[in-house]
Amino acid sequence: MIGDWIKLDRELILYVVFGAFTFFVNLISYFFFANLLGINYLVSNAIAWFLSVLFAYVTNRIWVFESKSPDILKEMSLFFGGRIFSGVVDMLLMYTFIDLLVFDGSISKIVVQVIVIVLNYIFSKLIVFKD
Repeated sequence: MIGDWIKLDRELILYVVFGAFTFFVNLISYFFFANLLGINYLVSNAIAWFLSVLFAYVTNRIWVFESKSPDILKEMSLFFGGRIFSGVVDMLLMYTFIDLLVFDGSISKIVVQVIVIVLNYIFSKLIVFKD
């Protein structure tokens, strides 16, 4: 019982730490492609998203959930699929909060990001990296 709590706490801590690193991978990649290479901001954003999700997959597989699955392609597809799903949820919630409910944009972004982070963790834990 205590071992399960320690594992869960370790998982959550590593998930948050690597989530922060993923954020920086996204941000640095975006600025590299958009500002230094002069690539269109939408293309730069798509590249940054892909690189950050790939980074998140590798770190989640190795350190957070310690996956031993031999079917990396299936696991990676589920991971990217989950991130695409949460991205759609992100966009729909932002539209709903800001355009339909007329909530403050900054507060909406924070609330939506918390929801997306929780969704990503649950999806990763229960579907992608399930024991």
